[in-house]
Amino acid sequence: MDFGKILLKLAGVAKEYLDNQQKGAEPVRQARPVERPVETTVEREKTDAEWEAYFRNILQSEFSSYSIREKVPVTDLAGFVSDEEQLYTTRPTQVYKAEWGQPFTFVLEANGSAKAVVMLGKGHSHDENVKYLIARMYAEKLNLPYINFYTQMPNERSYVIGRIRKFLN
Repeated sequence: MDFGKILLKLAGVAKEYLDNQQKGAEPVRQARPVERPVETTVEREKTDAEWEAYFRNILQSEFSSYSIREKVPVTDLAGFVSDEEQLYTTRPTQVYKAEWGQPFTFVLEANGSAKAVVMLGKGHSHDENVKYLIARMYAEKLNLPYINFYTQMPNERSYVIGRIRKFLN
């Protein structure tokens, strides 16, 4: 294409533009895409009973070689004892009674003896709540794995199974 043809083409485009401007024509706009409502599924929090049912199902199906007891008072395993312990770094050693402990959510047993404890708790209950600390203390004194799960976390089935297996082996 030579220079003359380019100029003629450019002049034609400019004339068309000016004609449209004089007519008061609106510039052509691209149509906006249709807005679709965003589907959001807000997952509601499970209740304590739903969490217990979820873990019960996992324990019964994946750890069927163990018998499972639920909501077991600490005294069922430790007896009515009082042990001295420093549960908080900011407090001195003091006596804690087993009966003050949070009942174990699940106890896995084999051959008539406890093999592990599974505890469910919310927030920082496992680290701050004295009832959970007492339960953990007595589980450790009995040489039982204390397997805690926070119920505000997803606790996907594969994670729960893997974590419990790790403690049992």
